[in-house]
This record gives sequence, structure tokens and C-alpha cells, in this order.
Amino acid sequence: MLDMKWVRNHPEEVQLAARQKGIDFNVQELLAGDQLRRELLQNTDALRQERNTLTSRIAAAMRLGEQQNEVDTWKAQVRQCNDKLAQFEAKLTETEQQFNRLQLLVPNITSADTPVGASDEDNIEVRQVGEIPSFEFPLLDHVELGEQLGLIDLRRGVKVAGSRGYYLKNAGLLLHRAVQQLALDLLMDHGFTVMDVPLMVRQDALVGTGFFPLGEDQCYALPEDGLWLVGTSEVSLVSYYSNEIVDVTEPIRMAGVSACFRREVGSAGRDVRGLYRVHQFAKVEQVIIAPNDAEMSNQLLEEMVGYSEAILQALELPYRVMAVCTGDMSQKTHKQYDIETWMPSRHQFGETHSASNLLDFQARRCNIRYRDEAGDLQYCHTLNNTAVASPRILIPLLENHQQADGTIRIPKALQPYMRGMEVIKPQ
Repeated sequence: MLDMKWVRNHPEEVQLAARQKGIDFNVQELLAGDQLRRELLQNTDALRQERNTLTSRIAAAMRLGEQQNEVDTWKAQVRQCNDKLAQFEAKLTETEQQFNRLQLLVPNITSADTPVGASDEDNIEVRQVGEIPSFEFPLLDHVELGEQLGLIDLRRGVKVAGSRGYYLKNAGLLLHRAVQQLALDLLMDHGFTVMDVPLMVRQDALVGTGFFPLGEDQCYALPEDGLWLVGTSEVSLVSYYSNEIVDVTEPIRMAGVSACFRREVGSAGRDVRGLYRVHQFAKVEQVIIAPNDAEMSNQLLEEMVGYSEAILQALELPYRVMAVCTGDMSQKTHKQYDIETWMPSRHQFGETHSASNLLDFQARRCNIRYRDEAGDLQYCHTLNNTAVASPRILIPLLENHQQADGTIRIPKALQPYMRGMEVIKPQ
């Protein structure tokens, strides 16, 4: 959500952001609704004031015993005010509902250095780290490796859970949990408060964090309970402070570890093999709530990306950092980096992390504020980033570290979380 005063003064920028992000939104329709809403508010307030004046006059006249004719006239005028007020209030309610609906579609403005483009093909590489491995033996993909080593069972996963279902077993499960704990330990070392968060949330949490209304088709609903399953713990972490005044003398750093659920609507036929695009996964998510300072929040964005890079370097995986273009951004994002990790079986990098600076867009919707040095209330800035997401990260882990004898080498950073295993061997 953007400040309406700013929107009124910068309608062209808002419309440009909507067009570049592919959002069906007309800023002039919003401005017309805003104008009508303000006019109705003025008319309604004026009628209430007139009614209150007449009511006071009637009460005073009756106390003083003035002529009944004047009192009757004023009572008739009060009835007319009430009739008009009922009409204006009904129209105001309808107008505000429409205005609020349109306001939830307003896109965030993108940063000046965000590349302009239509899709992820227009994202720009910022840097590439690590050497892409070459193999002198027949390369196996993560599905073949997982099945041969007893780590993954996709057939039974589909049998039980349907499309994109899976089981992780034995060292596959240990690896899944190990990468999460590695990420948590790193974030705790950097001052993050770690949380196990609610996976079922109210709709207002998803609206407040900017996932609804445009992303509603990607979430699983629990209609009998009025709840939704989260697709990221960002929802629960940011909502933790909704409708609160917080202390951001030091930015608030939170890390959520959770299961996540996504319907993946629109991805039919894409990445259907293996663990790349599944409906249920686990993620360690970073969220930072900071003062309303663009320079600081952009520094924090770089910091968060650095933590994800440290994790990938500990996992000994080659990766690249991408500046995300306008057409590949969500409604709420101001500036975004994706990290893509090398996946040998795909012969390309695949997205494993996504980091975003939202400025005060999310905090306005969630009503998260702080007091500045002058004691005035300001909306916070919010940021988020993937620390690690599994099982997708297992794809590059298994494939990049496979060896000629069919085993998987376990990076040293993970071995303490793998019961001391140095390699994963066939059972």
C-alpha cells in the first residue's frame, strides 16, 4: 500500500509500475474513487454538524418554552437531515468498499536500478560465484541419485499425496533437516530471533503482507475455519508485529522455520520432474523490520543476500546473484535479488533464493509503526529473504556432489548435522 497523498501527486509513476509488473490496474479509477470518497465524507460531516446544531437548538428552545411552531420546523429539518444522511452514508459505504478494493491493487514503485523487463529471462546477472563442475562419468539427476541411494520416493509420494508428492527418507531426510539447521545457526550468530511460526493464518495476515488479493489462487484455503495455509513464513513473521508500535533503534531480525504450501497454479507442465516445484516444502526465511530509511533498508537487503551466499558457499555450491526485472516482480516488491544455484541435470542455474526490499509498502498494510527521534509515528520498512528452501536445495546438493562410485560427498559444513557422515552410500 502506498501513501494516497503520494499517489495523488505521482499517478503516472503508479500506472507505469502497474504496467511494468503486469498488474491490471487503472490509477485514474482509484483517484476518481478517492475524490468521490472525500466529497461524500465532507457532505456527511456537514449534515451531521447541521443535525447536531438543530438538535441543540430544539433542546434549548424546549427548555426556554419557545413557540412550538419553531420547534416543529426544526424537527422537520432534522428528519430531512437524517434522510439525506442515510443516503450519503449508504453511498459512502459503497464507495469506500470499492476504493479499498482498488487500493489493495496499487503496486509498489520499483527502485531506480531495477532492470525493466517482461519475465525472468530479462533478469540481469550481478555476480557469479564458484566453479561449475565437470564430470568425467555419466551424470545422474537428483531423482536417479535419490532413488538409487534410498533418499527419495516419488512414486509413493504421488500415490499418497497426488501430483508433486514425495517422501524423503534416511540420509535424504537428514540432509533436508541439516541444511535448515545450518541456516538457523548462521542467522542466530548474526542476531536473528528464530521462530517456529503459525502455518494456518487468518486472511487479514495475507492481505496485510501483500499476498492477497492478487495471490489468492496460490494458497490453500481452510474455509470451514476461515484460515489459509502459508506459502512462506514471511506472512507469520511480519504479521507478528501487525497493528503495533515497535522499537527499531536496532532493526528487528527474525528467522522463521516452517513448512510451506503452494498450489503452483499456472505451473502445470513446468518442472514436473523431481523436487524442483512441489506443493509442500520447508523453508528458513529471513525477515527484517527497520526504520523508514531507504539507504539503510537497501544496505540490509545486501546484508541478507550475503547470509544466503554464505550458506551456499558453506554447501560448496556454485551460484549467481540476479537483479530481478520489473516483469518478474510481485506487486509488493520495490527491489529484488534472486539467487540461482547450478543444477547439473538442468544444464543451467535454478532459482533457490529470493530477497526483497518492500520499503513501507507492507508495513502500511500491516500498520507497523515506530516513533522517530522527534517522537512522530512513521511506518517501518520490511525486507525478506530465503535463507534456505528444501527440498529444492537438495537438487544441487545431490547433483553437484555426486561421485563416480555412485556416492554423494557431504560438504564439511553439513557433516556435524549428518551424524558424522562424510558420504552418502548405496544402502
